[in-house]
Amino acid sequence: MPFELQPTLTSEILELRPLRADDFEELYAVAADPLIWEQHPNPERSTREGFRQFFDQAMQSGGAFVAIDRQDGRIIGSSRFNCYDLVRSEIEIGWTFLARSHWGGVYNGEMKRLMLAHAFKFVDNVIFFVDSNNLRSQRAVEKIGGVRVGTKTHPHGRENVIFRITRSAFSG
Repeated sequence: MPFELQPTLTSEILELRPLRADDFEELYAVAADPLIWEQHPNPERSTREGFRQFFDQAMQSGGAFVAIDRQDGRIIGSSRFNCYDLVRSEIEIGWTFLARSHWGGVYNGEMKRLMLAHAFKFVDNVIFFVDSNNLRSQRAVEKIGGVRVGTKTHPHGRENVIFRITRSAFSG
């Protein structure tokens, strides 16, 4: 069975649905907060031009979601699946951001739990790449069970920490 990259995933508090072109303005209203990108290697994503590039890449990826708070129906962030590898039985989850109003609570963990539960119907491993300077995101991945398995240096010199969660370790 092929990996379904953009299902609608729901829980009591959160809905993840496929990103649509008409989500730009509402999602940019969240992303325009520079503190969201403070530890990120691309802080220009808080600008309209920087976010437009991010958004267009998300649309082209075919695996992007918007996160909707089911309490009030507002878009509160985004995440996506990427780099599905049938042979290695793995997929990446990344490009995640949330409105600061939803930091430190249950929303990031719930978003990842929904995505992990879906991914483990198709793969044995989920990978996360987090910039080595983004300590907030590293802690968030560790909090959901991510295990640090190495680093990767990109051609432009930025280093990412690689985390993995296996199907057998996922308690979902």
